[in-house]
Amino acid sequence: MTSLLTGTDGRARCAWIGTDAEYARYHDEEWGVPLRGDRALFEKMALEGFQAGLSWITILRKRPRFREVFAGFDPAAVAAFDEDDVETLMADAGIIRNRAKILATIGNARLVTEMVEGDLDELMWSFAPAPGTRPRSFDDVPAVTAESTAMSKALRGRGFRFVGATTMYALMQSTGMVDDHVEGCWRAA
Repeated sequence: MTSLLTGTDGRARCAWIGTDAEYARYHDEEWGVPLRGDRALFEKMALEGFQAGLSWITILRKRPRFREVFAGFDPAAVAAFDEDDVETLMADAGIIRNRAKILATIGNARLVTEMVEGDLDELMWSFAPAPGTRPRSFDDVPAVTAESTAMSKALRGRGFRFVGATTMYALMQSTGMVDDHVEGCWRAA
């Protein structure tokens, strides 16, 4: 598979976007852009957890509904969800209806609310590696790193769920903790 794809606008992009317009928008505007703040990182953690075993485009397409039913990913609001809320979420075809992932998101929100404001951001960003060599191709992009493994271990040690090392590496990519835009991509720094 080629690592670059030239869009109709003449820009070379990471080829994982294919021809999907929403993927191109996400690639151009969000993926690899530094994202800070507890609420924003909680949302990414939750969505990456829901993505486990699925394609990211599925999550992107459902993200507006996720944001609606999970109270804009306000950790305090999600932490207050009860069993009735879980059953309502399980009946909502607009999201991924996986009880374990829903319960993990609520539990993770409760853990975030126990932290001092800014601690989740500080904790997660503490695992961001120093900028490295730009990947030349997809073959150079890892699925797991020592940093994502350490982040996963630290989060699991605090009780967070659906935060495996592969999931955390995807989060690191999406939040700009690492920049895996391949060489030649117009977004490559």
